This record gives sequence, structure tokens and C-alpha cells, in this order.
Amino acid sequence: MLTVHHLGISQSDRIVWLCEELEIPYELVRYDRDPVTRLAPAEYKAIHPFGTAPVITDGDLVLGESGAIIEYIIARHGGGRLAVTPDQANYPDYLFWFHFANASMMPAGMTGLILNMLGGGSDSTVAKSLTARGDRAFAMVEHRLGEAAYFAGDAFTAADIIMLFPLTTMRLFAPRDISPYPNLLAYLQRIGARPAYQRAMHKADPDLPPQLT
Repeated sequence: MLTVHHLGISQSDRIVWLCEELEIPYELVRYDRDPVTRLAPAEYKAIHPFGTAPVITDGDLVLGESGAIIEYIIARHGGGRLAVTPDQANYPDYLFWFHFANASMMPAGMTGLILNMLGGGSDSTVAKSLTARGDRAFAMVEHRLGEAAYFAGDAFTAADIIMLFPLTTMRLFAPRDISPYPNLLAYLQRIGARPAYQRAMHKADPDLPPQLT
């Protein structure tokens, strides 16, 4: 049985959403963050050697990493749905945004949070350079969503599932005003209207309003 181990208010909400979009059977096990540290509790960290969200189990398999999990579920349980194949014209767009989410967008967005935690000055040359990466990332997102309805093109794909977290829930950890990005705001409303997204957020974090504005 496919089991999604969801850490509250974390990237693992992507995996719940993916399962809802694919309408596949799965078990959801939810874990609350430690009330003092706000990190994953010990029982969550014990599931996978790296100890971070998301994690799934599927029989004897234990698998971490958002991208790996999404690709695994689509291939093993989803019949290839929500992926773009190499023979399709928009395959490069799909690949770029699917990998941009965690390879560039997430690190850029977390820069401010990390600098504050380490006591780094926001006026330093390094801090300004790192902050500019986040600005460029959001500018790229805004431009892309002015070209196409979804990140891979006209159709919703797994690229949207993996890209959404740094545009929404991550802003709880690294605040950013998105009012200057009308294409992004319109996109978030399209996503918020999807029944599978609504079901997933209700199951994953029922007390957390979706961060769509």
C-alpha cells in the first residue's frame, strides 16, 4: 500500500496533492511539528535516513525527495499521467520547471530565512546577491505565466505540483509580497479552484488557509 508520510506545513503536501490529482489509493499518515523547535518530530525523522519531508513508503520501499517521489508515483501508480514525454514539444519546458522548483527556486526563497537565522546582515554584498536570486526567480515565474497557463504549457502537469510550494506555503517561512505579480496571482487562483488541490489541502493541513494571495 502506498503511504504518504506528511509532515504538517511542509513540502510533503505536494505528494498528497499528486495522489488526489491522479485519484489513486493511498494512506495518509500525518505528523505534527515539534511544538518547541517547529521541526519534524523524532518519529518522522526515523522513517528515512535523511529525516526530512516528504517521505513515502510502498511495501518495503522507503523513498524521500519530492522529485523522486513524484516521478515514482506517476510511473508506478499513475500510468504516466501528469508527466510530459520526450516526444512532446513542451518536454524541455516541463523538465526545466520540474527541476527548477527544488534546485533553484527553493534555495533562493530560503536565503532570507537562513541569513536571519545566522545573523547575517542584509546589506552585505553576499546577502544582496543571494536576495537578487529570489527576485529573479519570481520574475521568471511571472514571465512564464504570462506566456502559458501552466508551467509546462497549456495543460496542468507535475511541474505545477512541484512548483507550487515555493510560491505558496514556503512564504510562511520566507515572507514575500506577491502583489506585484498579476500573472502569478491569476495562476494561483486557477490552482486553488482545482477540486483535487482543495481535497489535498483539507487532508494535509486542514487548519492552514491556502497561501494563494
